[in-house]
Amino acid sequence: MKTVRRRYLAVKIDSLQRIEEKELQNVIWDMVARLFGEYGASRTGFVLINYDAAKNYAVVRCANAALDMLRASLASITEVYGKPTAIHVLGVSGTLKSLKRKFQPT
Repeated sequence: MKTVRRRYLAVKIDSLQRIEEKELQNVIWDMVARLFGEYGASRTGFVLINYDAAKNYAVVRCANAALDMLRASLASITEVYGKPTAIHVLGVSGTLKSLKRKFQPT
């Protein structure tokens, strides 16, 4: 059985209003499904690993093969449940440890 290579993305959320973790997760999943269909969404292996609403920072995991799909989906998000929002990818890493070392907000 072939192992799935994963990538971790450090993400900055720009919004004037508070975004809940479940809202963010649902919007990302919906955008991936809207752009790439259910099959494409299932290939991403998207998981919201960590979300800090106070710092507007999140860590997202996806399959390496679907990294471009997830980045395009994140860039396409303009609102979260009626709240104007922009999502920026700060960086990508192959391990969670190196991602936190490079991109963890202080």
